[in-house]
Amino acid sequence: MFSHDNLYSRIVAWLKILLPVAALFVLASLFLFSKSIDPITTVPFSSIDLRDRARKEQLTEPELLGASNKGDLISFRAAEARPDPESASRALLDDPNARIDFSSGTTVSFRASRGSVDQSGTNAELIGDVVIENTLDYVVRTERLIFAIRELRAEAPEQIQGHGPLGRFTAGRMLLEDRSTPNSGESDFHLLFTDGVKLLYDPKETKE
Repeated sequence: MFSHDNLYSRIVAWLKILLPVAALFVLASLFLFSKSIDPITTVPFSSIDLRDRARKEQLTEPELLGASNKGDLISFRAAEARPDPESASRALLDDPNARIDFSSGTTVSFRASRGSVDQSGTNAELIGDVVIENTLDYVVRTERLIFAIRELRAEAPEQIQGHGPLGRFTAGRMLLEDRSTPNSGESDFHLLFTDGVKLLYDPKETKE
C-alpha cells in the first residue's frame, strides 16, 4: 500500500513538471514555425510594380487653379503627371483637361489623351484626340493644341474639324483668344478659323 501510494505521488509530481513544459514547447514551436512564413508574400502587391512606381516619380491627379484680373476662372487637371526624360523643365501628362469660365458667361473646355506642361505651369500642349467644346454649341476636334494658360489663348496649328450652330466645318488652323481691350470690364472671347475654311451649311441645325 505504501509503495503504491508512493508511485502514485511520484507520477503526479512528474506530471506537474512535464505538462507545463510540454505546453511551453507547443507554444514555442507554433511561434517558431510562424516565423518561417514570409509576411511579404501575403501582401497583394507586385514588388516589380512598387519598384516601378518609385522609379517613375509620378504625381496622381495634379490640379492647377487660377483666375485672371477680369474674373475669368481657369482650371487645368490631369490623371497623372511625370517628369519628361527629354526636358527637365517639362512634365508629361495623361488625360489632361482644362476649363475656362469667362467672366462674360461663356465656358470653354478642353480634353485630350496626353500632353505636357512647362515647369511654371503657364504653357501646355495637348496631343491626341483633342476635343474643344463651348457653351455656344461649338465642338472642335484636332490632334494638337497649344495652350497659353495665363493669356487665355489656345491655338490648333493643324487640321481641325467640328460642328456648330451653322453646320459642320473644317479648317487648317484655329485660334481661341481674348480680344477685349485693357480697360474693358470682362473678357471678349473669339474663335477664329483660318487656312482653307470649309463650311457645310445645315438649315436644320440653324433652326434648332
